[in-house]
Amino acid sequence: MFKINYINQYDDEKSYKKTIKKALKTAFKYLKIKDKTIVNIILVNDKEIQELNKTYRNLDKSTDVLSFENDDYSPEIGDVFISIDKTKEQAESYNHSFARELAFLTIHGFLHCLGYDHLNEKDETEMFSLQDKILEQAGFRRE
Repeated sequence: MFKINYINQYDDEKSYKKTIKKALKTAFKYLKIKDKTIVNIILVNDKEIQELNKTYRNLDKSTDVLSFENDDYSPEIGDVFISIDKTKEQAESYNHSFARELAFLTIHGFLHCLGYDHLNEKDETEMFSLQDKILEQAGFRRE
C-alpha cells in the first residue's frame, strides 16, 4: 500500500496530481513494494527550491528536484521537492511534454528516497536504467 501526500505550493491553481500518481503507482508496482509506504511530493517555484538548495546543500542556485530521505524506518520514506518552473523550462529544452518531465522528476526524487543515487558510474547506470523502465511502463516516453 502506498500513499502520496501531495502539496502544491506553486503559484498556479493547476493540479499535477494525476501525472504524479500515475508515475508513482507504476514505480510501486515495478519495484514490487509491499510495505506501507508514504512519500511527500511538494511542488514549489524556483525561488523556494533555490532557498532549500542553499540551506541544505550550500548551493545558492535553483534546481529541478530535491529529495530528502527519511532514515527513521517509518512508512514515510521522504520528501521530494519539485520546481514547476524548472519542469516547464526543461520540458521545453528537452523537447518533450511537461507531463513526461514531471513524471521523470517525480521518479528520480522517489528513487533517491529509496536510497538510489548516481554518485558513481555504476550507481548512475542502475538508477537511470530503472527510471527509464518505470517511465516507459507508465507511458511517459520521450517524444
